[in-house]
Amino acid sequence: MKPLTPPPSERSDQALSAPTREALLSHWPVSQDLWVFGYASLIWRPEFEVLESHLTRVQGWHRALKMWSRLNRGTPDCPGLVFALLSGGSCHGVVFRTPAAQLKQTIEQLWFREMPNSVYTPRWLQCPTPKGPVTALAFTLPRNSPSFTGDLSPEQYRQIFQNAKGRYGTTLDYAKETFNCLKQNGIQDKALAALLDHAKD
Repeated sequence: MKPLTPPPSERSDQALSAPTREALLSHWPVSQDLWVFGYASLIWRPEFEVLESHLTRVQGWHRALKMWSRLNRGTPDCPGLVFALLSGGSCHGVVFRTPAAQLKQTIEQLWFREMPNSVYTPRWLQCPTPKGPVTALAFTLPRNSPSFTGDLSPEQYRQIFQNAKGRYGTTLDYAKETFNCLKQNGIQDKALAALLDHAKD
């Protein structure tokens, strides 16, 4: 099996060859800090120890509220939405450095939160920082996933914002919290602003 920690020149924009927390833990050097890219709730609720963080922009991916959530922000009977990182464009976000000493705990927390149904595709993404580029773990979504919503109408977004609620709260609160956090960090997401306008109708 290809190692999960190849040199940065080889691992940029590569999906994990075995996308399980056990595989990542078994191959990650115990002395190496882990970088994680956050583009939505990880920015305002990382839930792991952070040694440093930087605003960054990844190329080839963009943030989109186009992933069904039947647990965190909705239910099977009333699905909600969460953000996904989809191919194409670019995405402003935050990259976090987490300590090697907390690696197992960090990975377990991330998998419990992001991968309860193994929906995302964990992937290495190149993230520029003021100190130079780093390679970070990110959770992306392929468009052929059954969790990808495709294009939704304004009425569909309006209904979801009004009704969807899961174990972490409503889709609307999640979207608003993300929008406000991005704005506080100087990140303007015009697409998200337009979606939130549907909640005002």
